[in-house]
Amino acid sequence: MRWSLKARLRASRQTLGQVALLVGGALVCAFISDQVATQRALAQDAAQAAEQMRLYADSLRRYVDRYRTLPAVLALDPQLRAALASPLDAASQAHLNERLEEVNGVTQSSTLTLIDRSGLSVAASNWRLPSSNVGYQYAFRPYFQQAVVDGHGSFYGVGATTGVPGYFISDAVHGAGGTVLGVVVIKVDLRELEAQWADSRDIVFISDEHGVVFLANRAAWRYRELHTLSNDDASQIARTRQYGDLPLRPLIADRRLPDDSAAARLRFAGPDGHHLDVLWQRLPLPGERWTLHLLQDTAPALAAGRVAGIAAGGAWLAVLLLALFVQSRLRLSRLRRRSREELEQMVKQHAAALRTAQDGVVEAARRSALGQSASLEHLPQGVSVIDADLRLVAWNRRYVEFFRYPPELMQVGRPIEDLFRFNAQRGLLGDGDEDEAIRRRLEHLRAGTPHLHERERPDGTVLEIRGNPLPGGGFVTSYADITQYKNVARDLRTLAGTLERRIEARTHDLALAKGEAERANLYKTRFVAAAVHDLLQPLNAARMFISALRHRDADHEAQTLIDNVDEALSAQDALLTGLLDISRLESGALEVRRRELRLGSLLETLAREFGVLAQARGLSLHYVPTHAVVRTDEDLLRRIVQNFLSNAIRYTPRGRIVLGCRRAGDAVRIEVWDSGIGIPDAQRHAIFEEFRRLDTGHNASERGAGLGLAIVERIARLLGHPIGLRSWPGRGSVFSVTVPRGDATALAATPATVRLADDDSPLRGLQGWCLDDDARVREATRALLETWGASVALYADADAALSAAAADAVPDFLLLDYRLGDVAGPDCVPTLFERWGRPIPVIVISAERDAALQARVREAGWGFLAKPIRPAALRALISGLVARGV
Repeated sequence: MRWSLKARLRASRQTLGQVALLVGGALVCAFISDQVATQRALAQDAAQAAEQMRLYADSLRRYVDRYRTLPAVLALDPQLRAALASPLDAASQAHLNERLEEVNGVTQSSTLTLIDRSGLSVAASNWRLPSSNVGYQYAFRPYFQQAVVDGHGSFYGVGATTGVPGYFISDAVHGAGGTVLGVVVIKVDLRELEAQWADSRDIVFISDEHGVVFLANRAAWRYRELHTLSNDDASQIARTRQYGDLPLRPLIADRRLPDDSAAARLRFAGPDGHHLDVLWQRLPLPGERWTLHLLQDTAPALAAGRVAGIAAGGAWLAVLLLALFVQSRLRLSRLRRRSREELEQMVKQHAAALRTAQDGVVEAARRSALGQSASLEHLPQGVSVIDADLRLVAWNRRYVEFFRYPPELMQVGRPIEDLFRFNAQRGLLGDGDEDEAIRRRLEHLRAGTPHLHERERPDGTVLEIRGNPLPGGGFVTSYADITQYKNVARDLRTLAGTLERRIEARTHDLALAKGEAERANLYKTRFVAAAVHDLLQPLNAARMFISALRHRDADHEAQTLIDNVDEALSAQDALLTGLLDISRLESGALEVRRRELRLGSLLETLAREFGVLAQARGLSLHYVPTHAVVRTDEDLLRRIVQNFLSNAIRYTPRGRIVLGCRRAGDAVRIEVWDSGIGIPDAQRHAIFEEFRRLDTGHNASERGAGLGLAIVERIARLLGHPIGLRSWPGRGSVFSVTVPRGDATALAATPATVRLADDDSPLRGLQGWCLDDDARVREATRALLETWGASVALYADADAALSAAAADAVPDFLLLDYRLGDVAGPDCVPTLFERWGRPIPVIVISAERDAALQARVREAGWGFLAKPIRPAALRALISGLVARGV
């Protein structure tokens, strides 16, 4: 007995030791794997973030370069020189203002300002606005002081007059003796870059030389101090009024950022109150003395580390290895798709920025005085200018470098034919007869035809060549090296291939690990299957509960989550509905039901609905009551006014909106006034086209798909109701629709319309059939379709449906259960089509997810939905099939 007790104790100690060794080894392996995998993932994320930062920096540089040449060109304008050299009278000042306004309209910059030698603004492109720069003293601004001393200047700050931030670029205007007469300043609005960066998942911002954040893709990060400002920095910011009256607050209250590290991992509370764990990387931008920052979330890297730790913990964690396998495949797939989309988008942005910069070069050369090529020396592109006699009059050093012209060839008055012949002798004009190639180019210059093309040189360099005629004769040509943008496309394909290989390698490694785990733990198979089933059950239940929660009482937080889901689905449904409306309007399938209508009831309802939305946006909506009676289609008129009100709220930053009516002879004109941004003349016709929107910085993330006004235009054309638009940029717009008056005596004879569905339902008025052997499903289908405004006939089996089918009562669509007792539902469709005399849209509903069944249904041109069906999917499928007539 005593020996048995000792043996048991020894066996227990041995078992405990083995368990402790197993658990301890698993924990050590998990910890080491976690650390190694986390560091590796962080290194990969850092490399990818560094590449993204270079692309962001290129985007910023290209965006600024498109405006950099304009002040230098305007500084050579004889009219501006003359204006600064002598006192200005009122007529001359008005002419200068209009001149700057015209130039600013072409370049699409924020503001152009002309400052005299004392720092007083004598003319500006915004002279018409209340916040005009004219008559203000700007000698305290660094861009003025730099231009006076060095000839050029730049400065980012909040406008002292307008209060709008921007990047100021200046050039000095010199007199005949080289004296400084004044300064030309252009203000560039960089908020367009913020809008481009807003879709990035990462946090991107730029800080100035003082460590103040002034440009960011998150509003809460703007005007924050990265470090506590020194007395000198604070004094300089106050003296130059760089940020006006905006308060500068610390970005991180409890710590300083490392000064000597380009990349660091930090944990801190962000400006918006959320706790952040990020990889913080910085890239200096020496040209502007700015620093580009990119904060990348470390959660994916930490998740990868944890997954690796779990995988190394032991073979008995088979179910977790399976989850790791699925998770890693999904993550790598998302990474590949995200990288490809971001790189493709950046390539498009860089190409567009390059072409816009070329437009700036052409505009600069157009306004420069011929023969003064020194003003073009700081341009990054090669530029040459010839006169009406095809003789060289101006060029810059970059142009000479591109073609390696000898110094003796570059002389003012040299025929351009000599340069062409020099290039032809070196084979730069291509194969074929040299004289013929030169003759074609000379004839093209004489014709003065603008051109744009690319040329690949023998050394692999790709040049984009753009030419435009000059007023009064002559031609300007610019040459830009776009080789790096061509290489980006190749890099994109290489990156995609690398990601594919990485996915294959990771998949192979995980498959081996999964196989080893399964071989070591075959007895776990039943547990894994049960766990997967238990995980799917609550997920499926959650999808059903989210629909039921809408009709139950819930606390504020739960209701907010439900509303967020509902808003996302509503936005998608609005886009599909808009596209469907466009199709129905174009095909003439939309029926018009005209009747007498009391306009006041309709407008009062819309004012009440949109008044709540306007109030939530800080706006006020005023409604002017009316007793007018009109003759129209109430539903279609409602759509027109709804779109007017929606657009007014979307594009009005502050102020109020007015809804009312005016008499217009035998008609009534319904008008929606707003105090929004207004619409330029050039865009007033384009906004009524599909997918066209006003590209402004205001509420860019809330803009719709651009279908609203296109639908309005088509509905108005269908009803014969003229649409009107008046607008004043910067002050507001008025949209109107003119409706004919109706007969008030006919109102009593008009029956009230019972609405079971939303006014915007695309299924309203349709007649359908439902063939299903389950009574509860039939009744649920009837209730659902009636809420959408459709009526439905119910049949329990094929015999009942065939007996009721007739050629004079053909439904608009058929909902068909695949299993009707012992027979298949699709087998009765040919007979139904024969009795109806034509085919109609069919939707097969089945609990079976057999690929062969789905292929058979799609081959017949029908729709297919798997049980349990989602109401939104059913509604969209019916709408699409009926609209296409299949």
